[in-house]
Amino acid sequence: MSSNWFCFCALLLGMGVPFSALSQRPQQYTSQNLPDSWSEDSCYVQKLPIYDDWWKSFEDPMLDTLISIAISNNNNLLMAEKRIRMAKTQLRIQQGSYAPVVQLSGGWVKTKNSGTITSQELPASTERNDYGTAQLSTSWEIDLFGSIRNRVKSQKELYAASQDEYNAAMVALCAQVADAYATLRTLQHQYQVAEKNIASQQVILGITQARYNSGLVSQLDVSQAKSVYFSTRSTLPSIRTGIDQAIHTIALLLGLFPDEMKERLSVVQPLPLHIQGIAVGIPADLLRQRPDVRSAERNVASSAALVGASKSDWLPKFYVKGSVGFSSHESSKFFNHNSLTYQIAPTVTWTLFQGTQLVQATRAAREQLDADILQFNEVVLTAVQEVENAMSAYSSAIEEEVMLKEVVYQGEETLKLSLRLYKEGLTSFQNVLDAQRSLLGYENSLVSAQGNALLALIQLYKSLGGGWMVNND
Repeated sequence: MSSNWFCFCALLLGMGVPFSALSQRPQQYTSQNLPDSWSEDSCYVQKLPIYDDWWKSFEDPMLDTLISIAISNNNNLLMAEKRIRMAKTQLRIQQGSYAPVVQLSGGWVKTKNSGTITSQELPASTERNDYGTAQLSTSWEIDLFGSIRNRVKSQKELYAASQDEYNAAMVALCAQVADAYATLRTLQHQYQVAEKNIASQQVILGITQARYNSGLVSQLDVSQAKSVYFSTRSTLPSIRTGIDQAIHTIALLLGLFPDEMKERLSVVQPLPLHIQGIAVGIPADLLRQRPDVRSAERNVASSAALVGASKSDWLPKFYVKGSVGFSSHESSKFFNHNSLTYQIAPTVTWTLFQGTQLVQATRAAREQLDADILQFNEVVLTAVQEVENAMSAYSSAIEEEVMLKEVVYQGEETLKLSLRLYKEGLTSFQNVLDAQRSLLGYENSLVSAQGNALLALIQLYKSLGGGWMVNND
């Protein structure tokens, strides 16, 4: 961040320019200009991204249901909502400083004065005194230099920041549910791949056993077929563990116990639609789309207002104080005109010296403003990086998936040909063995690529801000 910007910001604040004029152009905080566009790719279009319900583009009703339940039940999201309410309460407390302080007091007083503290003793009738009082008093600070106004503005920005933090929690929650769901479906499909290969390997094991019984091959072929068969079966427990853990993660995000979701999620469904054209907008869109960027901007505005408030503390404070009430020795005369008391006292106070507290308070406020501007820069740079990374990962995963589909097809053909030649005694079992292992690896790689593409797409939607712009006024 250049020193010129800080000087310019300080100058504007010193001149009393509203910070809203700055907050309308958050890109001015960044130490360098945002790129005009993302890295070019045919998967993406440079228009505004979709705003709400991005997960519905996956065309998976189960995912829609899970996210709907999570939005209603997730504890972290509910806590974020509570933080909004607390911030709103703090704003109302701060706004109360505009109003006068009104106090009602009343009581009864009985005193006895010493009659021997002067050179002449007082008569006995004047030694004791008792009377009742009732008084309504008020004190009102006139916010001439904006101390209260700036503190209210600061709290208002923090309240808005709490709303954006809620939006960020919403985006993160939806992405987490989608991530866990994608992981679950990927593992279930890998389990199906393993079962399909186990069934195929069992058939081939039967062929080798029959050929061995016929004396056409040695025991080696049978042992090799069994090793591949049992090796594939050994992968099933770890995949089942991963499936259970994914279900448990989804249940936690939904605020439910695992048993409540296991039956519904154990039914295998196709992977959600993950090959689609994405509207990513332009990098500048992140400044209004991502809630964490908006929250960082709100924090800058809040700190700027506190700088103005700390500067106002150097100036005089004006108060209007007054009171009205009644005071009387006798209750029967309490509300008489002669018992009326009142006071009007316009007051000016000016703190000329308070150690170094005022100096240090202003310095601390300026340092906080500088830190928040740097934090805004970091959030913007991180946002751009996350989008670029997600776009790159998604494009690569789609490209890998397309290639692996051809690899799987060729692997299936290789296994068919090698098995036919083996049955005819024209090739060794080693070729069949290699084809089996390769096909299993190819199919697992294809499912993994599809899962990675889905996860990258979810991350892309999350990095673009997810479209949540909830206002909880």
